[in-house]
Amino acid sequence: MSRVLLLAMLLASFNSAADSIYRTTDAEGNVVFTDAPNASSRPAEQVEIQRTNTVEPPPNVAPVESSPAGTVEEEAPQPYTVTITNPADETSFPMGPGNFSVSVRVSPALKKYEGLQLFVDGEAWGSPQRDTMWDLINVFRGQHDITVAVVNNAGETITMSDPVRVYVHRPSTNFKNR
Repeated sequence: MSRVLLLAMLLASFNSAADSIYRTTDAEGNVVFTDAPNASSRPAEQVEIQRTNTVEPPPNVAPVESSPAGTVEEEAPQPYTVTITNPADETSFPMGPGNFSVSVRVSPALKKYEGLQLFVDGEAWGSPQRDTMWDLINVFRGQHDITVAVVNNAGETITMSDPVRVYVHRPSTNFKNR
């Protein structure tokens, strides 16, 4: 039965060249729509189809074009600048546990799905975050290069800060017994 309704709707939507549509039922009782009366024993009933609504475009109106000339140009995204503000380059941390903080300034503000990734000696330190400060704890003694990157939600680097070199002085526990 659903096929019959679908066929009826399709036929009703067309404004075909045929002047008339006829409805009849076949020997199995299925409803059939056709553009010519059936020669079967069952009589065909003519179906009145209303005219399809159409609207003509107004005269002398140019069609809408999808050319670049008609589009509004979007402002190009501004590149990020990431600057490590603390610690300063070539900072030495005196004897102690190797704890210090890193803070950055980012311009313009991060977009919704972007974050900051801290790198110490080229290795990611923790997960990307939106906060601009990290507290580093128990950093090993020696020279370390620190950078911060703006990353997207896929972890891809968008831009990277200039490196800052720090020196951590800690007591060594590797003494040889003499």
